[in-house]
Amino acid sequence: MSAAREQPRLADRQRVFAAAMLDPALPPPPGVVDPEGQVCPKRFGVYRNNVIAGLIEALQDSFPVVLRLLGEEYFRAMARLFVTARPPRSPVLLQYGANFPAFIAGFEPTATLPYLAEVARIERAWVEAYHAAEAAPMDPATLGTMAPERVGELRFTLHPSLRVVRCRYPALMIWRMNVADGVPGAVDLSAGGEDVLLVRPGADVEVRALPAGGARLLAALGNGRCLSEAVRIALPRCAPDELSMHLAGLLRSGAFTAADATDVAAVGADGAPHRRLHRVRRRGS
Repeated sequence: MSAAREQPRLADRQRVFAAAMLDPALPPPPGVVDPEGQVCPKRFGVYRNNVIAGLIEALQDSFPVVLRLLGEEYFRAMARLFVTARPPRSPVLLQYGANFPAFIAGFEPTATLPYLAEVARIERAWVEAYHAAEAAPMDPATLGTMAPERVGELRFTLHPSLRVVRCRYPALMIWRMNVADGVPGAVDLSAGGEDVLLVRPGADVEVRALPAGGARLLAALGNGRCLSEAVRIALPRCAPDELSMHLAGLLRSGAFTAADATDVAAVGADGAPHRRLHRVRRRGS
């Protein structure tokens, strides 16, 4: 039998095995037998439970604040439903749970906790930032080498670990109260939302609230807009001192790895303008 004809059979067997792995109501897949060649539902059941338990524990590790907010019993029950409905699609377990916040947002039993999915999004962003590519952050002092009137022409390169989570509720406050040694307290859910910046310029992920307009500013810069364009889009009524505060805070957090500016330097022999590139270098480069 050719490999081309054998492959569909293997794929079919894999689909049957995967379905049985996630549904206790299904019997063991054909061909799964004990050393004596007998069908072994109990042994397969143990294997199935271990797989599901392992995925639930992976979610617990990735979403410790959601776990704390719900309690272990409730979290594991919800996570089991997620695992059976959304099994892994990658052998890299680190990637599992990326759609868990969206699952929580649509999970009717937690509808009375409207902030829960946003807390989960912060936790997922933390995991992504922690495992993102390494990159040296831009040294804020290097901007001092540019003429002030040229700063608006800069196009910034965002740090690969940078994540922004926009929330309708004070999810960052709730996260801080429940992470590590945080102490839970009363939270006014009507106080408004928070935009959260997560970035790992060094060994640790830094998490902080962005000022009003900060998330829109970063989105515009991330889309390749120069600073002056980004400000017009995101902060049309931003005063110069407010912009300086925004930019200084982002630079201190390590949000950027580099900044470039181009300008017309001269006209060549062919009459076409030549462009000159100014690059603000990374720290240590």
